Amino acid sequence: MAYIYTVPFQQDRFDLIKDYHFGRNWPVVYIIEDSREVYIGETTDVYTRSKQHFQNPERRKLARIHLISDEEYNKSATLDIESLLIQYMSAEGSYLLQNGNLGLQNHYYYDKQKYQAKFEIVWEELKKKLLVKKDLVQIRNSDLFKYSPYKALTNDQLWIANSLTAQIDVGDKNTFVVNGGPGTGKTILATYLVKLIQESSKKKISIGFVVPMTSLRKTIKKVFKGIKGLSSALVIGPNEVTSKKYDLLIVDEAHRLKRRKNITNYQSFDQTNRKLELGNEGTELDWILMSAPKQILFYDKNQTVRPSDIPHKKIDALNAMHYKLEAQLRVGQDGDGEKYIEYIQSLFDGVSKTAPLFSSYDFKVFDDIHEMTNLIKVREKEAGLSRLVSGYAWPWVSKNDPTKHDIEIDGLKLYWNSVNHDWVNSPNAINEVGCIHTVQGYDLNYAGVIIGPELSYDAGKGKFVVHTAKYMDINGRRGVDDPAELESYIINIYKTLLTRAIKGTYVYVVDTELRKYIMNQVV
Repeated sequence: MAYIYTVPFQQDRFDLIKDYHFGRNWPVVYIIEDSREVYIGETTDVYTRSKQHFQNPERRKLARIHLISDEEYNKSATLDIESLLIQYMSAEGSYLLQNGNLGLQNHYYYDKQKYQAKFEIVWEELKKKLLVKKDLVQIRNSDLFKYSPYKALTNDQLWIANSLTAQIDVGDKNTFVVNGGPGTGKTILATYLVKLIQESSKKKISIGFVVPMTSLRKTIKKVFKGIKGLSSALVIGPNEVTSKKYDLLIVDEAHRLKRRKNITNYQSFDQTNRKLELGNEGTELDWILMSAPKQILFYDKNQTVRPSDIPHKKIDALNAMHYKLEAQLRVGQDGDGEKYIEYIQSLFDGVSKTAPLFSSYDFKVFDDIHEMTNLIKVREKEAGLSRLVSGYAWPWVSKNDPTKHDIEIDGLKLYWNSVNHDWVNSPNAINEVGCIHTVQGYDLNYAGVIIGPELSYDAGKGKFVVHTAKYMDINGRRGVDDPAELESYIINIYKTLLTRAIKGTYVYVVDTELRKYIMNQVV
């Protein structure tokens, strides 16, 4: 079992560590804190390591050291527990971490599940000592955890991070594109890089973290505000990139950068284009390219959902170095993530394919909207972050008259999201339906996806059919003359909605033929 041994972090008390059973020549995780700041580490000689830390002025001001030890600990286990403590304590919010974020990596080792279960016990012991307050489940559901730059990376994320960090320090101008599908950890890597590059760059570097979507931008501002060495001012919108000169702009959700089409702020858009001596063809991508010599763009062409989004040919035309994220981090476990994403892609690409059996991912197709809605509410009580979402297939009546409902299916009356910013975490979200613009970029635990009547299936031709008159996003269809282009936006919306959830996705389809088509594929 785990032991937590606490001594004052004072030079004349280090003999207490030296004389401790696990004080020398044994793998130990340690926490040094003063109720405001904390440093977390691991070592096989905590006595010597403590003396080394005491030479650091930042560490010396801390008050106590807590040694977390176990007869069964080994080096791999302590590395893993150290990483977990850094991730959870940074998101828990009781302390500012003195740690950098270099080197946190997911790795497998013998009996890993046993040691991760031991971590749960360690956390409960830390709660008893009042070193932390929140439960692990509560932290996992928080934005501070999901978007923290203190995340353990996969091998491909770490390789890309190291490569990009090295590239930023050399050359005059560079553009990098990190391509990745849903759940491959684009935002995780983006936030990680902001902190890593600031800490590891050989010279002082001015970074702007560009987040095109207003709601997600506000969320990440809150996260950065609570991280030592970062600030909310680092997080900006595309229209802010011209306000100063940056050395590097890191762009999350770059597929949502806008061009001058079907937007609500033409005057402001045109002013920025004039300032940069661009014509009406200037885009937010152009602004970013002109406002910094180096850019890192995180991009997924399959999440382009509106005519205002820059077309992927603009990204393809860049003289850029490309990277690709492969590993699935959001959806399921035990390989279910890759299988599920592949199935959703094939389904909407018109490739008839039976849904695979999932060992850990809860995927269901319903023919009763009431049943799906009730199950989402059950999942909300069990796990939190369980939401109904849909494409924009019903007018937003409640926006002007809150007494009127927006959606009615088989007698069930539903309302669109009552707030635009951070709807996922808003108090009444469980009783509402979120549109694509409120959930893109966010993780859910469970998603109940309503595929609206704007999308149906022609069994004779074996293809999806888009009913433009039933697609209610005016800015999503105005000026789109090519039916294939509009179909691609609508299909991308549902691909995006169907890949939001970590634990399970439930589906209800309004159109009878499309419902039959999908249900026939589910064994």
